[in-house]
Amino acid sequence: MTDLSRPGKTRVLLSWSSGKDSAWTLYQLQRDPTVEVVGLLTTYNQAFARSAIHGVRLTLVRAQAQAAGLPLVEIPLPWPCSNEQYEQAMRAGLDEAMQRFVPDAIAFGDLFLEDIRAYRESRMAQTGLDVLFPIWGTPTDQLALTMISGGLQAAVTCLDPARMPQSLAGAAFDLDFLAKLPATVDPCGENGEFHSFAWSGPMFKWPIRVAVGETVIREGFVYTDLTAVVA
Repeated sequence: MTDLSRPGKTRVLLSWSSGKDSAWTLYQLQRDPTVEVVGLLTTYNQAFARSAIHGVRLTLVRAQAQAAGLPLVEIPLPWPCSNEQYEQAMRAGLDEAMQRFVPDAIAFGDLFLEDIRAYRESRMAQTGLDVLFPIWGTPTDQLALTMISGGLQAAVTCLDPARMPQSLAGAAFDLDFLAKLPATVDPCGENGEFHSFAWSGPMFKWPIRVAVGETVIREGFVYTDLTAVVA
């Protein structure tokens, strides 16, 4: 394990989904004078060149990394993808990242799901990296408001229509969006109710301009495509 008390900054690799929680986690790490974020680690669906789960075009994820001023390690996942294949791909991607950046720790933007945290900790135990959860345990109603007031701007790219209105697909993550959420939906979508793409905020050097495109239903989820706006 890394001795975090040693002089110098802790070199941190950040797991990157392209969504608001990853972006806000990056911001918290950027504000920590003891930390240096050395790279972003993302998975994507190789068949469609889109980020896993969120359904965001890989080109937009790359634009985020550029706006953050950070290198991006891209981990391709087959489609369909078994858990065994996922873990193999993650091991290969993490090995590459560790060789390139020599990190001391890896950070995740998880909020409160204990089983997900335990899974990450168990998988990372064999790497020797410390595992960080910078925004863990923050009440999600408070966190959502803090993100919005802090200047983070995001759009909903995927939602579960069984748990929230399909009309919110492609919506901006803002106060109006929060007001329209059913009471049963977590304000940050931590239970998988929705996913997002962060396109602007204090973690970026410039905004990633996007336009809301087509909305489709695929495998029971509603996906809204985002495309880059060329200035």
